[in-house]
Amino acid sequence: MSRPPGDGGTGPDATPDAGPDAGPDAGPDAASAAGPDAVALRPMTAADLPAVLELERTLFPEDAWSEAMLREELEHQPATRHYVVAEVAREAGGGLAGYAGLAASGGQGDVQTIGVLPARQGTGLGAALLTALLDEAARRACDEVFLEVRADNDRAQRLYERFGFEPIGVRKRYYQPSGADAIVMRCELRAARPRPNHPIGFSREDQSQ
Repeated sequence: MSRPPGDGGTGPDATPDAGPDAGPDAGPDAASAAGPDAVALRPMTAADLPAVLELERTLFPEDAWSEAMLREELEHQPATRHYVVAEVAREAGGGLAGYAGLAASGGQGDVQTIGVLPARQGTGLGAALLTALLDEAARRACDEVFLEVRADNDRAQRLYERFGFEPIGVRKRYYQPSGADAIVMRCELRAARPRPNHPIGFSREDQSQ
């Protein structure tokens, strides 16, 4: 299940922008370095669903995923899914600032969704979440990763291009009810990134970031 009505993971106003100086090396630490509030990425669990659903409805009011849809995604984790949340440090107020999901099987990965709290957009958090998904796709030996992005979302497209994604096609009127076209993008992962020698799932280093 990918996000047909979404935006390669983001809605038109929920853009995972890395900031003007961020690039493919802007990993999870970029989110913390962008501001005084520490943000850590960790695996999404069922306990996160209320907060994720609240953010989902804020970012995608017309086509938010339901609780049942999200629970179904988590049921496939870690076999063919990898979902992460960006959690704000307790001393900085706590709560979730973003989330992202990957589907991976048969050597192919698909970015299911990326969502960033509006107040955190432009801080590098979107880049950190995308980095986490691409790193996991590499751990799962994916050769390539795909996503869809709205044709009118230039900001998101620029971010994806910095990470090695290239447009390969257009899906007309893919997003409903707006009727916006979707640009299909692909990243050849093995060519863009070395294959890490890590097990599937989060490593200790991932959990500490």
